[in-house]
Amino acid sequence: MLRIVKVENGTIEGLPAADPRITSFKGIPFAAPPVGENRWRAPQSAKNWNGVLKAFKFAPISMQAKTVIDEKNIYTREWAVDPDIPMDEDCLYLNVWTPACSTNEKLPVFIWYFGGVLQFGNAAEMEFDGERIARRGIVVVTINYRLNVFGFLCHPEITAEAPDAPANFGNLDQQAGTLWVKQNIEAFGGNPNNITIGGQSAGGGSVLNQLTSPQNDCFCQKAIIQSGIITTLYEGNPLPLEKHNLVQAEQEGIKFFGFLGVSSLAEARKLDAEYIRDKSLEYKKYWGTVEDNVFCVGDAFNLFLQNKRLMVPVLLGHTSSEFLNVPKVRNIDEFKHMAIEMFGDDADEYLELCQAQLGDIDEIRKKASVRSIEYAIRIIGQSNADTKANTPLYYYNFDAEIPGWDNPGTFHSVDLWFFFETLAKCWRPFIGKHYDLARQMCNYWANFISYGDPNGKDSTGDEMPRWERYTPREPYGMVFGDKAEFIKEQPNNLMKFLIREYFKKEENLY
Repeated sequence: MLRIVKVENGTIEGLPAADPRITSFKGIPFAAPPVGENRWRAPQSAKNWNGVLKAFKFAPISMQAKTVIDEKNIYTREWAVDPDIPMDEDCLYLNVWTPACSTNEKLPVFIWYFGGVLQFGNAAEMEFDGERIARRGIVVVTINYRLNVFGFLCHPEITAEAPDAPANFGNLDQQAGTLWVKQNIEAFGGNPNNITIGGQSAGGGSVLNQLTSPQNDCFCQKAIIQSGIITTLYEGNPLPLEKHNLVQAEQEGIKFFGFLGVSSLAEARKLDAEYIRDKSLEYKKYWGTVEDNVFCVGDAFNLFLQNKRLMVPVLLGHTSSEFLNVPKVRNIDEFKHMAIEMFGDDADEYLELCQAQLGDIDEIRKKASVRSIEYAIRIIGQSNADTKANTPLYYYNFDAEIPGWDNPGTFHSVDLWFFFETLAKCWRPFIGKHYDLARQMCNYWANFISYGDPNGKDSTGDEMPRWERYTPREPYGMVFGDKAEFIKEQPNNLMKFLIREYFKKEENLY
């Protein structure tokens, strides 16, 4: 087993995982600490070290709101369970799980970006244990990155200081970590030319941003986007979050410096990190990716549709209960007015599909509701064919029965337990069918990471249900319910109508 490896910065020692055939390396620095003069600056190269770095435990997590245990908050019941987890502005570290016994095995590599709205989360969360995926012959890497105001603040002085990297430091951390992996992963038995980047929620959105950044030529060979592609149908829904351009974001940065009580970047860099974090929480501003015309050159969803992206296979999907897009109308007249504004001459067809003549506004809203991520994915599938890109797309819907006293449904992020196959770490009373499903999901993900195609045999030796590519002619997907089942079912007529209308409005998109 590879317990000691040599990378460009020095020698690293890891430890056997729970399965001693896997070695885990935790807390490897991939960039210099983003503190002092490096605060609000693109990640700088890590310094070399002498001796052997003992990579035995996770590094501190990024600066973010402290965890407050609250039984009413499903996420502190699920995995944000440690209110005393170490936190530090010095956070640019990654973790590796490898099954390799030598450096020349050329194993496929999976790089994971965690979610959390770009405001919180970390690479050490217990559901992200890479051991089970690594047991399938894959080198797994989880990358930490800067969040919230530390990762996404903009200011005119920052732009003047570094016009080639004026913003999106959290995304640049993901990028730097991935490039570090490309340069060093052979030491862990990995293949730098067979990399899959993946993420869920904001991590999935980050994958989308990395795929559409002009800086990332030959960045990866495959991508997994879980609950991370979303677009608006009805106004007034909370997602997707508004994205600003650099000039707008700089003005917000000026206001925030005033709120901090400083008048210059130099002063702001001298402030205590906990003070900045606490003032940022008090300021109540969402800090996220901005269009800086360097890393991010436009809306990532539209760039993807226009094929201004890495043309690689993508596995993508959602859970069945998340992000329902609902028309924000109070009565039937408002609903009809909205329909006319949105669909013009086709409003009557839309109203008929929603059975608007019934007059029960709650029932109409229910019939008109659309899963935002499914809507976005189906738009992508149509565009992929219309533009003749025809890159492989594999679509899934996670629809398993989730046990527990809270009867949570397939809430946002619950699928993480399954494809990482870490159910045993969860408090929920999972039973055999859940473990069977998790094993199959992990198999599908591992096959896709290895070959760009999720199909193959189960560890039982049986062929798993065939997962076909998504196309507009056959817009089918794998449904992970009581078991994995590829369901050949067309979207409902409302969804078909909405996709058609989207492209009528966006006829100049290409």
